[in-house]
Amino acid sequence: MSQLEKLEQVAVSLHCEVRHQESMRNHTTFKIGGPADLFVVVNRLEALKIVCQTAQALAVPYLIIGKGSNLLVKDSGIRGAVIQLGGSFQNMHLKDNSVLQAGAGASLASVCGYALQQSLSGLEFAWGIPGSVGGAVFMNAGAYGEEMKDVIVSCTHMRPDGEIETLQTNQLQFAYRRSIYQNTNLIVLSVDFQLHLADKRFIKEKMDDLFGRRKDKQPLDFPSAGSVFKRPTGHFAGTLIEQCGLKGAAVGGAMVSLKHAGFIVNTGNATCRDVLALIAFIQTTVKEQTGVALECEIRPIGGDL
Repeated sequence: MSQLEKLEQVAVSLHCEVRHQESMRNHTTFKIGGPADLFVVVNRLEALKIVCQTAQALAVPYLIIGKGSNLLVKDSGIRGAVIQLGGSFQNMHLKDNSVLQAGAGASLASVCGYALQQSLSGLEFAWGIPGSVGGAVFMNAGAYGEEMKDVIVSCTHMRPDGEIETLQTNQLQFAYRRSIYQNTNLIVLSVDFQLHLADKRFIKEKMDDLFGRRKDKQPLDFPSAGSVFKRPTGHFAGTLIEQCGLKGAAVGGAMVSLKHAGFIVNTGNATCRDVLALIAFIQTTVKEQTGVALECEIRPIGGDL
């Protein structure tokens, strides 16, 4: 029995959902990516602890994912196990009148909807941002001048040894599209958001306004991974790309969006190789024409983790 089969056996015994050679196209908003050797959906904390510790003991590499909104998976897929947080990791509840706790596997859309139901304001900017709560913390996701760091009180994670820790906002090392969770093996479990009571109609109007702006400006009708590049100091990536005449530029099935040059869209059959080649072309062109170096925001992953 292989190490991967042993891990699968443990996951099944814990009532996890397990799939073989699962196409990562099904789990990324880009709709790109080869197969994961083993895809495991974990529904409760104790199962997550055991699956991760077993993978470590068996030297099986593993990757925790949310909704895959910022991932570009290689065409060769992912060796080892991909673990997605389901079940109880998607729960949310009020800790008091204005603190909302949400599991890392919950979608931002569901959390924003729940906040609206509870007449809680503060998360309107996140309405329409694809992805999970865990992914949003990982990237310090933001829009329209607001970021996760503005509303997060604390974040609870699991260390590789299974120990559970909670960090306060000032310990999370938030910066533009950055957090303490990048380049670590800590697994986000849940997040506490500090919101405030407001009129439900006001909250709904703000959510509708921001989503309308997003719909007008962003290519929501094509698969993408959101903004491809981080905002360069003193500039906007999309504006620079458009100024360089790159709207509509394409490599294979990957194309610079005609609606917003800061996005690369999958026009149907794009591969990871297509996207990476187009990113390199954009970076080279913008650097040559403007002198500005664009830094990639999306995460290319895969092969041997």
